[in-house]
Amino acid sequence: MIPEFGHFSLVLAACLSLAASVAGLAPLASDNARWSARQTALSLTAGQFVFAGIAFVALVWSFAVDDFSVSYVANHSNSLLPWYYKISATWGGHEGSFLLWIVIMSVWMLLFALRQNAYPQEFSRKVLGILALLNLGFICFALFSSNPFLRLIPMTPADGADLNPLLQDFGLIVHPPLLYAGYVGLAMPFAFAVAALLEGRIDAAWARWARTWTNMAWAFLTVGIALGSWWAYYELGWGGWWFWDPVENASFMPWLAATALLHSLSVTEKRGIFKSWTLLLAIAAFSLSLLGAFIVRSGILTSVHAFAVDPERGLYILIFLGIVIGGSLSLYAMRAGRAGAHLHYTMLSREFFMLINNVILVIALAVVLWGTLAPVGYEVITGDRISIGKPFFDRFFVPLTVLLAGSLALLPVLHWKRTRYSALMQVGWMAVAAILCCVLLASVLASASVMVLASVAMAVWLVFTHAQDLIRRLRRGAGIPKAYLGMTLAHFGFAIMIIGVGITSSQSIESDVRMAPQDQAMLGGLEVTFLGAVETRGPNYVAEQGVFLVEGGLSGQFELRPEKRRYLAGGNVMTEAGIHAGLFSDTYIALGEPLGDGAWAVRMHMKPLVRWIWIGALLMALGGTIATLDRRYARLRKRRQMREEKALTAGVSP
Repeated sequence: MIPEFGHFSLVLAACLSLAASVAGLAPLASDNARWSARQTALSLTAGQFVFAGIAFVALVWSFAVDDFSVSYVANHSNSLLPWYYKISATWGGHEGSFLLWIVIMSVWMLLFALRQNAYPQEFSRKVLGILALLNLGFICFALFSSNPFLRLIPMTPADGADLNPLLQDFGLIVHPPLLYAGYVGLAMPFAFAVAALLEGRIDAAWARWARTWTNMAWAFLTVGIALGSWWAYYELGWGGWWFWDPVENASFMPWLAATALLHSLSVTEKRGIFKSWTLLLAIAAFSLSLLGAFIVRSGILTSVHAFAVDPERGLYILIFLGIVIGGSLSLYAMRAGRAGAHLHYTMLSREFFMLINNVILVIALAVVLWGTLAPVGYEVITGDRISIGKPFFDRFFVPLTVLLAGSLALLPVLHWKRTRYSALMQVGWMAVAAILCCVLLASVLASASVMVLASVAMAVWLVFTHAQDLIRRLRRGAGIPKAYLGMTLAHFGFAIMIIGVGITSSQSIESDVRMAPQDQAMLGGLEVTFLGAVETRGPNYVAEQGVFLVEGGLSGQFELRPEKRRYLAGGNVMTEAGIHAGLFSDTYIALGEPLGDGAWAVRMHMKPLVRWIWIGALLMALGGTIATLDRRYARLRKRRQMREEKALTAGVSP
């Protein structure tokens, strides 16, 4: 009965979503209706959240008790699976992952409904109506095309097929929920933008309101992508952290759009310009999230991350994508022309360089979009398949990264409207120092390309200029706004990530060798000794565990124990790398295939500064989180509430 109860709860959530969308978007006929609109919206949103949550808990329970009469459970679980993987298996397949998407959407809606008093009544009502309409589409997709509660009665299997071994990892527990929180969170600026267009309220106010929500979504998306990269690094046994896989690209594209949106929102809020452009970015960011869902679930592109290869599901998402994008862009075409601004600024101003940042990010987005979808178009037209891989993306991204870091480095000394040339002298010496650092670095890193060294130089300059500006503000004795602190941390994180990417990409050492017990091999300055392999057992697998003694370097001596696992349920074989993590370098060993007489094919990597990639990403996300806590936005909400209380007392509709 639990699965049926979950299914019924999802149906009720759909009904409440429909009611919330009607209540939010239908015109109000009377003043009494206006007074009760906020409470109605809160009640409907809370109800939707409760019933979506009940449906999710019902599915979790079905996994926990091994209810293999449920088709989704039978296909993605097994009685031998540890309990924590049974729980995370709830979103380890297509149907459950989309139910998680719905629940997260309901959470974002509830958070907004609880804060709706901070915004004008008609505006907040439209935002909730748009969000409810989107969630209704998601729920209908789950009910009619991806129902996770379907039964296998009377053909109930005795045991489940097992969870994909690639997903039996801590990464599955944390990566999808955080990534989806970012994906779905981009519905917030989308709803703000559409509500602004519907109201004709194309001013700086909506940008100020949307900025906090965009920061939150961007922070979640940043962490989610970083965790996915880290997961692929240690789980797949390839030693890589980013492969330009179509599904990786599908998460990267909305991140690029959201990053451009954050910068554009700042300019729109403070200067009242770029309003049409900001609206378009808000629409694009969420549209690209939906495009990512289509890529992951349609099967049009081959990927290790793909959830399904079901054309029917892909068609539904494609239709939904067309409605959302087509409808919002049509509204934009009709209303965005009213958002014109006539403020002037010079080429040496913060406005201009923020525009440059946006242009660079959009070019990067276009490159990723083309590289991801071009193979599909080529196959449709010619019938042949092509592959666009790392060399194509690197050719564009390295110079774009140099330009972006350089433009960000100048922001601390740039003023709105116009900046004197003398101000540039404040950071000129830092640019020289950064270049000298990289010249010295080039003498050590002989294999690094000019563009890699240039990107590292720009990253160092970025750190210098922002650190100088932060120190200058602290010396003034004035308080540091959280928005400024968040921006500075995010830019520090970006610089650290650039350095990590540049160094590890150009200086990594890789070696594929045959090793028998007591054989030795050199990896950079390290001596690696293979001590042999021992058999180990896990809760649902048996494994050959290699024992390697590594000597030399800053860490002295340590052991690594990579494994070759065979899972009992399906007989699938997985590689688990042995990694010695360090702040300045990782030592990475993975077992290949057994070669007889106790010998193994062994892959070894030394990866300098690879950890800086994820440290930088986490700093970026922390910066975005801190920016959402800026007191200025809380004060604005309080002022809005006070105005509405006065209007209520006077008997006037706010």
